[in-house]
Amino acid sequence: QVQLVESGGGLVQAGGSLRLSCAASGRTFSTYAMGWFRQAPGKEREFVAAISWNGGGSYYADSVKGRFTISRDNAKNMVYLQMNSLEPEDTAVYYCAARSLYSGRWHSSAMNYWGKGTLVTVSS
Repeated sequence: QVQLVESGGGLVQAGGSLRLSCAASGRTFSTYAMGWFRQAPGKEREFVAAISWNGGGSYYADSVKGRFTISRDNAKNMVYLQMNSLEPEDTAVYYCAARSLYSGRWHSSAMNYWGKGTLVTVSS
C-alpha cells in the first residue's frame, strides 16, 4: 500500500514556474514507478510525466516535454514535478500516482494508487 499526498499547487502567471511535490508513505515506495497526471475542467485525466523506480528512466507527454521535469528522492519518499514556462493550458488539478511497472502505456486506468490532487492555475 502506498499513500500519496500532493502539494505545491497555486496561482502563477504565464511564463512562471512551480514545483509540485508528492509525499509517499509506505515501506515499498522505492519499488514503484511514479507518474504525474492532470485533469482540466471538463476534460479527461491525462498523463504528464513518469519516472522509473530508481529515477533512471523518465517519460513525458509531448505537451510538457522541455518545460517540465520529474524527479524523485527515494530516501525521502518524495516525487517532484518542476514546471517551467507555464501556459494557461497547463491549468488543471495535478495528481501523483504510483504503479509497479515503469514499462507499458501510461494511462490513468493503469495506475494503482492516487493522491487527491493539487490545483495549478496559470493566468494569462
